This record gives sequence, C-alpha cells and structure tokens, in this order.
Amino acid sequence: MNRPERAVAAFQLGHNCSEAILSTFAGDFGLPRDTALRLACPFGAGLARRGGTCGAVSGAFMVIGLRYGRVKPEDKASRDRSYTKVREFLQEFQKRNQSTLCRELLGVDLSTDEGYRRAKDEGLVDTRCPQMVRDAAEILEQIL
Repeated sequence: MNRPERAVAAFQLGHNCSEAILSTFAGDFGLPRDTALRLACPFGAGLARRGGTCGAVSGAFMVIGLRYGRVKPEDKASRDRSYTKVREFLQEFQKRNQSTLCRELLGVDLSTDEGYRRAKDEGLVDTRCPQMVRDAAEILEQIL
C-alpha cells in the first residue's frame, strides 16, 4: 500500500483525518506512531469538531513542520521554507477541493448539534472525508 492508501485505511479504521495523515508520515521523521496519533487527535473534524481547518490539512501542516520546520528562533530560512511549503500545499488542496474548511467541505457545520447529526445521518464523513485524506497525502508526497 502506498502512503495515500495507508492514510485512507487509517481513517477508515476509525482514526480522524488529522491522525490518519500525521501517523502515516510520522515514521519518516522518527516520530513514533502512537505519539503522532496523540498529537494529531485534537485537530480532527476541523479543530476539535468545530468545522474549521480540515483535519487532513492540519495533519499535513504538522508533516511539513517535521520536514521543514525550525528549531532555533533565528533560523528564518527554515521558517520561510516551511511557510512556502504550506502555501504550496494550500494552493493545491484548494484547487482540488475549493476550500480547506471542514464545514465547507462537508456542507454542514459539525460544531452544531444539527450539523453533527446531519453529517452522521447522511454519512458525510464516511463518503467525503476519505478523499480529503487521500488528497492531503498525495499533495504531501509531491511537495516533500
């Protein structure tokens, strides 16, 4: 299985979108899978089910940070490189999906009881989110 397939499989096993992305790429950077899952957990469903930035996008940002992020505050080159890669990621993700916001991608606001129920009743997470996870993983493979 390639990484996009592994990320989708992790999502379909019950991990949220952010967990699926970060845990799939974590080993490339020496980050243990269980640590990646814990770290990414709060970012699912648009930041703790608030419908904000898609968790697959947040997970991708963490992967980009692992690859290009800085350790020392004075390392402006690494900071700038990570920002550039995030912008590249965002451009491609938005091109494919027209948005990076969970509530827009799903067409419901998960932060409301009504929106959450509708997403569950209509199976929106099961039908739409795997493509966001796949897209995020494919884009990461292109820009890393």
